[in-house]
Amino acid sequence: MEHSSSGRSALGAYLDQSIAVLERTRDAFDHGLVEQAIDRIVDALGADRPLLVCGNGGSAADAEHITGELVGRFLKNRRGLKAISLVSGAATLTAWANDYSYETVFSRQVEAYGRSGGVLLGLSTSGNSPNVVAAFEMARSLGVGTIALTGEGGGKLASLSDVLLAVPSRSTPLIQQAHICLYHYICEHVEARLAGA
Repeated sequence: MEHSSSGRSALGAYLDQSIAVLERTRDAFDHGLVEQAIDRIVDALGADRPLLVCGNGGSAADAEHITGELVGRFLKNRRGLKAISLVSGAATLTAWANDYSYETVFSRQVEAYGRSGGVLLGLSTSGNSPNVVAAFEMARSLGVGTIALTGEGGGKLASLSDVLLAVPSRSTPLIQQAHICLYHYICEHVEARLAGA
């Protein structure tokens, strides 16, 4: 019983930390920054331009999660939306990383799939992931809009982002938890605005 009680206390402390980060995130983005991201994604998808999404590790799983919600459905039955995860093609990723470099596995795909008027959404808790940074540089050169989901400060992605959603924390797990809330909100509102189109 003592172990169970201490487990509940540790869980409570962890959840308190999570809530604190979410509250700081709410306060940081209450002024419409997330709506700017939604507007850019809606404009791109509404014009049949792709939304490209990338990240590493847990953020790679998030990239697939986001595209799954948009290609499939979040809450509404509607047409599929042109969202492409740049982490999903194992053959492309491993061939390019093996023959050239892991640092350019996303930028190469941005070069292949990116279109002027489209959007690249990159997730990096540090904001410094070299392959995400390279993808943003490629996007900029092609006229592709850039949205970053990062941790505090935004790292190198800050100067490469049209919209920077920097969660005010330096704890990777807590940043990722806030990212899920942010992109679920984004998916819900992108879907609601495009469902009738």
